[in-house]
Amino acid sequence: MNNVAQRPVKDAALSPIGSLETLSQSEVRLLTATSNTSAYRLFRQCALAILNTGSDVDNAKTILEAYPDFSISLEQQDRGIRLLLTKAPADAFVDDDIITSTREMLFSALRDILYSQSVFPDEIVGDSSEALTNQVFRFLRHARTLRPGAEPNLVVCWGGHSIGDIEFKYTKNVGHELGLRRMNICTGCGPGAMRGPMKGAAIAHAKQRIHNARYLGLTEPGIIAAEAPNPIVNELVIMPNIEQRLEAFVRLGHGIIIFPGGPGTSEELLYLLGILLHPKNKDIPFPLVLTGPEESRAYFTKLHDFIGLTLGAEAQARYEVIINDPEQVARTMAQGLQQVKAFRIEKNDAFHFNWLLTVALQFQQPFEPTHANMKQLQLSHDIPVHELASNLRQVFSGIVAGNVKEEGILSIEKHGPFEIQGDPSIMQALDDLLADFVAEDRMKLPGGARYEPCYRLIR
Repeated sequence: MNNVAQRPVKDAALSPIGSLETLSQSEVRLLTATSNTSAYRLFRQCALAILNTGSDVDNAKTILEAYPDFSISLEQQDRGIRLLLTKAPADAFVDDDIITSTREMLFSALRDILYSQSVFPDEIVGDSSEALTNQVFRFLRHARTLRPGAEPNLVVCWGGHSIGDIEFKYTKNVGHELGLRRMNICTGCGPGAMRGPMKGAAIAHAKQRIHNARYLGLTEPGIIAAEAPNPIVNELVIMPNIEQRLEAFVRLGHGIIIFPGGPGTSEELLYLLGILLHPKNKDIPFPLVLTGPEESRAYFTKLHDFIGLTLGAEAQARYEVIINDPEQVARTMAQGLQQVKAFRIEKNDAFHFNWLLTVALQFQQPFEPTHANMKQLQLSHDIPVHELASNLRQVFSGIVAGNVKEEGILSIEKHGPFEIQGDPSIMQALDDLLADFVAEDRMKLPGGARYEPCYRLIR
């Protein structure tokens, strides 16, 4: 039996802190439990994930099934609104008081879901790349994430949610070195390599007496349901979909560090490389470091080889691999951020949002990982390298969906594994990398059930 199912539950009524004290009647109706709208189901799913902060479960379906009677609803009062929780996970409370970070994240989820469901769809954005970037900007501005005038010191950290103890301690050490150099941290907000850098940086920020440090977590509904936010996050933003989440990372972040991970981390790396390989981004500085402890050297060797076999030496030149040296990682990132600052000043670009970076439409349009779409992906050396990177990114996006997202899991259960096809050399490189992920337990949490691939490669 899963340990989540054994936890006790509590009822509670919560008032907001500092924002969303009032809502319109239509907004309240949108998220009323009795309405059974898609917005309510989404809010319930995200709220349940937030209330499960600290859980080692990475399966949205499992979490939802563990709390079938959980409900969350809004109550409009003369003094404002309240969230009413029924049969919520008791671990989110200390005695009868909900943990403050959990309370804050619940209202962040309310803010973002209301905006994406009620305001966002009505905005006229068109289907151009510029319009979609503006949409990401408006969403981040509404979430009060943009900090005009602040130094360019936000470092995005990507990596696996189910890494082992040695790799986790390494991510914490890197975060500590970043924090000592007064850098802020942005991650996907979950456990593992998303929590480690924040934990290390928090200690370093305390040493440096930094009281306004940022631990920004960017997620989206399908991911947050499978990867509950870690409690260090002090700014949570739930972007409407994967593509807007990924664009938010590269528009907000001034540099990116990638730790060991699985298909989700590969998806993020391929997304970023696809953008950096676009001809218009050739001269834009964007520090990118791949790093891990000595025990992860083989992992990065295989990942580096995969990039070389599929995207070539040009892609490999866009990042630096540093093994077992947290101080060097932080120094390299600090130097890279100085280059970013100088470039932005020269080009009169904002520090808080990377407007000059070209993000092509194919990187912005939502990809639905259906069996048909996965099979139709063009994986060939005959297309431009940045387009191949985008298509490879979508391969890993589908694998993530089939591994941990409720709709993906149900689709695999109904129709069988995704079929993926392409050039023999690309498929061989993909097969080798995925086989390594399975062998190293990078698809599921170590100690869990035996991994059953949600994909089948066709040469």
